Amino acid sequence: MNTKQRTRTYEWADPLEIAEIAKKMSGNNFLEGVLKGELPGPPVAATLDFHPLSLEIGKVSFEFIPQEFHYNPLGSVHGGVISTILDTVMGCALHSKLSQGIAYTTLELKVNFIKAVTEKSGRMIAEGRLIHSGKTTALIEADLKNEKGILYAHGTSTCMLFNLNIINK
Repeated sequence: MNTKQRTRTYEWADPLEIAEIAKKMSGNNFLEGVLKGELPGPPVAATLDFHPLSLEIGKVSFEFIPQEFHYNPLGSVHGGVISTILDTVMGCALHSKLSQGIAYTTLELKVNFIKAVTEKSGRMIAEGRLIHSGKTTALIEADLKNEKGILYAHGTSTCMLFNLNIINK
């Protein structure tokens, strides 16, 4: 078999430097900096070609255009890519509400895949919404829709909150 090979080149910023910047800012201020292009986004966004669209406290949206490099062997966008963009907007929706020095990690991620995403689906928009944030855990949900508003996937996440100052000592 002789398949035509493709090449893709992209750049990203040092993730450890980004993390150090983020630790010194509120979540919302950090995300505003990324949205405005004043701060670099995380390498995973460059790798998967995700772009932030909007930011409100507790609500964040990103976009991506389905491309071949997102595909699985069946000819559609890999479920891991869809899960990643949903996890991204859910994490950012939570991050937008956090004070400086507070961080989070995903404890549980659940994704329902409604329709296959392909290049024909068009521009995809993922929106994450914070449902509840307590002292130690948070609940978030997200949708992935195309520009016409057709739902392709829905996700929920439970995240654990923790104080960076305790961990870094």
